[in-house]
Parts: sequence; C-alpha cells; structure tokens
Amino acid sequence: MKDTSSHSVAANRPITPFTDLDRLCVTTLRMLAVDQVEQARSGHPGMPLGAAPMAYVLWSRIMRYNPKDPSWPDRDRFILSPGHGSALLYSLLYMTGFGLELDELKRFRQWGSRTPGHPEYGVTPGVETTTGPLGQGFAMGVGMAIAERHLAQNFNRQEFLPIIDHFTYAIVSDGDLMVGLGCEAASLAGHLCLGKLIYLYDDNRITIDGPTDLSFSEDVKARFEAYQWQVLRVDDGEDMAAIERAVREAQAEEERPSLIMVRTRIGHGSPKEGTSASHGAPLGPVDMAQTRAFFNWPEVPFHVPPEALNHCRNMINRGRELMEEWEARMGAFTSRFPEEAQKLRDWMAGILPKDWDKGLYNIDFGGKMVTTRQASGKALNAIARRLPSMIGGSADLTDSNQTWIWDSDDRYIHYGIREHAMAAITNGIALHGGTLPFCGTFLVFSDYMRGSIRLAAVMGTHVIFILSHDSIGVGEDGPTHQPIEHVMSLRLIPHLTTLRPADAFETAGAWKVAVANKRPVALCLTRQAVPVLTERSREMVAKGAYILDDCDGDPDLIIMASGSEVHLAVETKQELAKLGHARVRVLSMPSWELFKEQPESYHEEILPTKVAARLAIEAGVTLGWREWVGVRGDVVGLNRFGASAPYKTVMEELGISVKVALEKALKLLEKYKTN
Repeated sequence: MKDTSSHSVAANRPITPFTDLDRLCVTTLRMLAVDQVEQARSGHPGMPLGAAPMAYVLWSRIMRYNPKDPSWPDRDRFILSPGHGSALLYSLLYMTGFGLELDELKRFRQWGSRTPGHPEYGVTPGVETTTGPLGQGFAMGVGMAIAERHLAQNFNRQEFLPIIDHFTYAIVSDGDLMVGLGCEAASLAGHLCLGKLIYLYDDNRITIDGPTDLSFSEDVKARFEAYQWQVLRVDDGEDMAAIERAVREAQAEEERPSLIMVRTRIGHGSPKEGTSASHGAPLGPVDMAQTRAFFNWPEVPFHVPPEALNHCRNMINRGRELMEEWEARMGAFTSRFPEEAQKLRDWMAGILPKDWDKGLYNIDFGGKMVTTRQASGKALNAIARRLPSMIGGSADLTDSNQTWIWDSDDRYIHYGIREHAMAAITNGIALHGGTLPFCGTFLVFSDYMRGSIRLAAVMGTHVIFILSHDSIGVGEDGPTHQPIEHVMSLRLIPHLTTLRPADAFETAGAWKVAVANKRPVALCLTRQAVPVLTERSREMVAKGAYILDDCDGDPDLIIMASGSEVHLAVETKQELAKLGHARVRVLSMPSWELFKEQPESYHEEILPTKVAARLAIEAGVTLGWREWVGVRGDVVGLNRFGASAPYKTVMEELGISVKVALEKALKLLEKYKTN
C-alpha cells in the first residue's frame, strides 16, 4: 500500500538560493562539532565535517518540528544512524533552540552531561532514538515510518486535511548499508512501500580500516533499486541546492522509500580530509589550527556568530507556526470527531482504555494441558480486541508463535525471515508513539535480536518480545533449535523483564504485566503442552515469584521452578509426601526481575533465609540459580546442548525429570532438614 500525503506538495515549492549566511551556519555546525571533540579529547570529527551541509538542509529547509515542543505528534522524525557523529546532532539541537545550551556542548562525553558519546533517547531533548550500533537507527526509522502509516490510516479522514502526515528522515552511513540489519530493514521497507521514509546516505567511502573498497565494492544504487527504493544521487555534498532538490523529489515519491546518495568528504576542511584518520579521534591542536584557517574561523573554541545563531533560532518561530497550524486542524477534527480525537490523544500518551484487560478473565484455554504459546495467542487477542493501538508480527513463524491478530489484518506485520530487523523495527514503532508493538520468533533466535533487545532495555521502549519454543521441549529439531542458555542470558540484560510462565493462567498474567508495566518484556513460551495449574496464578505473576503449593508450618524444603518445569516441582512434592516429607513448599518463579522489585519482607515471607534446603528446576543452564538456592542448595538443570528426539525422551534422558529432582531433594532434606 502506498503512502499518500498532502505534505508531498512540498516537492513543488521553489528552492530559494542558499546564501553566505546559510554557509556560515554550516561552518558554525562544523566547528562546534570539532570543538566538542577536541575539548573532550574523544569523539568523531570526520563525519560532522563532511555531513554538515546535508544536515543543515534538512533542519533549515525540509523538516517540520517545533524546538519548544519536541514531542509534537505530527513532527518529522530525524535519526542520526551513525551515532558516532553525535557532535553534529548536538550542534543542530543547540543552534535551532531545543534547550541544549552551549555549556552542554562544552561537556561533550562527560559524566552527567546531556551530550553523551552517542545520542541517547531520553537524555537530550530532540533525540528521537539511541543510536551507535550501526544499522539500528536505519531499522528503527523503518519502524517509525510504519507507525506513522498505521496512525494515518486510523485517524485521517478524506474530508479533512490529514492529522497524521509526517516523514521520517535519517542520515545513514556506509556501515548502516554494510551490516546485515540494515539490509533486512531496507528490504522490508521497500516491500511495504514506505514512501514517507527518506534516507540521506553519507557516501564518504571511508571506514575505520580505510577506504570502503577494502571490503565494500557492490553497486549500492542497484541493490537499493532491487529493494524497490527510489535512489537519487548528489555528486557534491557541498551543493546544498542539489541536496534540497533531491529531498523534494524524494518527498514526491509516494510508493517507494528514497535513498539519496550524497558524495561527501570525511573530515572536510581538515588536513585529514578523505582519510580514516579523521574518523574516530580528535584532530589535535596542529590540525585544528589548519582547519580553522581553512574555514577562516576564529581561534576561540565554541565561537558562534550571532547572525548564524539568530538565523537558526528562527526555526523556533517556524516550528511554532507549523504546530499552531496543526493544532487548528486538530481543533476542527475534534469538533467533528470528538471520540476519535480523544482516542488519538490517548494513543499518543500511551493511556490504556478502560477495562483493557477484562478479556483476560474469560479466556477458554481449551483443556487441562495447554502450550503456553497457545495461551499467549489467546491472551494477545483478548487484549488486542480492546487495544486497537496494538500492532505487531512475526519472523515468518506466525502459527508457531501464535502471534496472529485474528480480526485485523491491517495490524499485522509479516516480517519475513528477518529477526535482526524485526526487533529493531519494533523499537522504532514504539519510539514513534501511538502504538504498542510486539514481535515474535523462536527463543533460540533471540540471539539474532539481542542487539535490539539490549537497546530496548537501554531506552526503556514499551516492546513485547514473544519468544516461543523455549527449551529442549522443542524435541526433534535438536540442539540448533533448543535454547539452553537463552533464558538466563535475557535475565542478564538490565531493565528487561523476562517472563517464563508456568501455565495458561500465568501466561495471561504475564501479558497483563507486559502491557501495563510499559517497559520491554520478553515472554518465553513452551512448544509442548503443560498442565493448567491454578487460576489465581494470573494475578500472582506480577510479584515475579509466589507460593504455588504450600505446606503446614515452616517448610523443610523449598522447590522453585519456572515455566514448563513448575509442574515437575509440584509432582516432586507429591512424591516426597508419599515418602513422609510433608513440609515442602513449591514456588513458581516466572520473573526474577519482578521478584527482585518486591520488598524484602515479601522475599522473606516466601523464601525465608532460615530454610537451607532449596532446590531449583529449570530446563536450561544452572548458572544464576545460586542466587536463589544459595551455596547449600541444588539445581536440576542442563549445562550441555540438547538432542534430537521426541521431547519427553529428551527431557528424561537429559535429567529434567521428577526422578532426578526427587533424588536431589532427598539429599538436601537429609542434610539440611530443620528438625
């Protein structure tokens, strides 16, 4: 489906000639950037020196934004995908009046500053996303364009000027085009006909190792045309009129995303121009002096000509006018469609509808043995019916992940076999605002997604990662598809909530947590059916761990487990009771992170320190469980790869069984029984 936009009429506007004042502004941006790097004795001066003209064209002539309200919903989005060039972005934000003061530029890369080494979402006003790992910004921009289209399709009306009508722009680098993540994202963007996605390629032909032809000799234009992108060329990165013409032409293209190849010179104006020496280190005093001489620039660091600052600060007035025009449209829209207008405001603010979780309480899970992936699919749809802002998809595993939204094809994204890009795109959808995105694949393939999952945790994006086939219970597919270390590795990521529910009701509770807590969540789900244990577990998931099956009095042994091994813990307790050991407590621990958030009194209530006999059961690596069982406890786990066989056979042969748990439990009771 193509993008249509009244905004695209901008392509027909006449191009006003660039003046000496415009060129002075570009030089100011360049020199502010290299001064930041020089003062910090750390950073990347080459990219800002080369790419400043194209950035200036975007920010002064093209983009719609309001520096005094960086969260304006209908602003254009801008991503600096090569985040190592952050000094250029900070210079733009200072010059255009986003509230980033000159003193902050002087504190570039220093503790507590708002000018970190790579742009960080939530730290600096006007920064739309955290970038640095190459390809991530490229892919997140695709997500932002998807989100814009989704909102436009939901809220724009033919009889009104559009309420949602903006572009996503990015400056991208050689690295973004080389890395596989960028390739996957570009392929999907072309397939989806994201015509309001415009990327300017900083084609400086230099990487850290030297010229790009050491490792990169493909025809980029031909590749992106094969991806179904419009590809335009600007042969001289100093020619701002040519850059503006190319962007206007890109705006007019409704059916294809656009890549504008801008031939630049890294380190332009410095003695290191055109070499990798200008990429990742300060120029140094001698080369800085020569660079200042090249641009006829004063020796004073952080010099800002008043006329240049005044000109750039005019963006404040322009932005205010653009936003006031939009607010007038929004006012007319609100008068005609008050409920829709309120819905849009709620979507953008992330406000959940009343009783959004009501459907979770009447799901028919269909039996006493249910896979948690199937339970997840039903929970997802129970929520999606009441939460139309939810969108997402799967990496060609829709049925396996149970991610289909049953009654709404236009909210589902077929990502194809592109896990790398899928996770990053989902982050971009979340960052855009107005949607709650999810994505799904097999847990073992979270390795492909790990960089994006980590960035979701760094940024705190509200993203739900659905990761099914979560253990050796995958069975016949064997060790390549059986995740052993993956749940534990996800638990290692700060600010990510990992949930491994034990049954259908815990799965419903996990979805409630995932939607309500507004942070990145990984749902680890079974392929195999597991017993449905107790309905009250739906509410207890939010505590991260709880007493599933208790005993009279203080326990002699506490057995804890997550996911598909919880029922083994219950069965082990039953076997112990037959042998006369009645004082056994079973804990379900679906989320370590949520449990750690509980007060110490709750920890002591369910996992008292005086109980030395503790046993954990999980079909994965044992590393990490010592935190809960202590040095005197034990773990039933798996510190080897799996095997190809029916899953019950694999579980039994590899010791994830009641038999092994019982043996270890008896040894612990013999050694540590309290009386």
